[in-house]
Amino acid sequence: MLLNILKQQIMKLTNAVTASISAIRFPYTHHLFLSPFTSPLFSRRNSNSMFNSSPSSTIRSLSSTTEEGFRALPKKQQQQQPSWLIVGLGNPGKKYHGTRHNVGFGLVDAIADAEGIPMSSVNFRALFGKGFIGNVPVMLAKPQTFMNASGESVGAIVSYYKIPLKQVLVIFDDLDLPFAKLRLLPKGGHGGHNGMRNIIDRFKGNRDFPRLRIGIGRPPGKMDAVNFVLRPFNKQERQELDFTFQHGIEAVRILLLEGFDKSATFVNSTKSIEQLS
Repeated sequence: MLLNILKQQIMKLTNAVTASISAIRFPYTHHLFLSPFTSPLFSRRNSNSMFNSSPSSTIRSLSSTTEEGFRALPKKQQQQQPSWLIVGLGNPGKKYHGTRHNVGFGLVDAIADAEGIPMSSVNFRALFGKGFIGNVPVMLAKPQTFMNASGESVGAIVSYYKIPLKQVLVIFDDLDLPFAKLRLLPKGGHGGHNGMRNIIDRFKGNRDFPRLRIGIGRPPGKMDAVNFVLRPFNKQERQELDFTFQHGIEAVRILLLEGFDKSATFVNSTKSIEQLS
């Protein structure tokens, strides 16, 4: 009887060691959502050095970071799926880069840079990145479907990862807000914004998700709104927008780490650069 008990203990130990080795060698088999971008070893310093290096060295570095990062993560964190999705709306391509309609893209880029999250992959028809803000897992996305079909990308991400809509933050431009003004709301309609309209349609009419609006102001004189939103910013406007983006980055951090109410208070009571000067 003692011999049988001893054999059972040896068998359990062998299975445990085998499973551990398998998990380390093949992390994607058991932890589908783990990527080098969610590793605490993938710091801003590491990301900058990767993108300044050759493609072959980048691939080697990513491979090494993935395995080391997997071993370094706590077990609960290894199994945790990204809990927030932050989406910036805009149009893809150089033609639209830096235009008013693309401020959503701009703020997501600023968040990615500040938090060391590379937007280096393409998934769900979006430029895509995974990482952490504080201790909160997050995904960043810039749909490449063109503005009016943004919901095709956002809806697919939300459906695949089963993200609660209250944890989907959409960032977009707003003609009805003064230039460089931010406004954070817990829910609402599309306000005439076609990108938001398409997202709400893909959510089957559900409007209960937070949104961060970035004011781009009204077109001057009799200028058509379509032409206005596709105009680039001048030097002064870019400086003001940089100031706004810094507040946007902080607002997102507060939202994820301290909750919606504190973030909304911070955003909606923040003075513009003109009021501060």
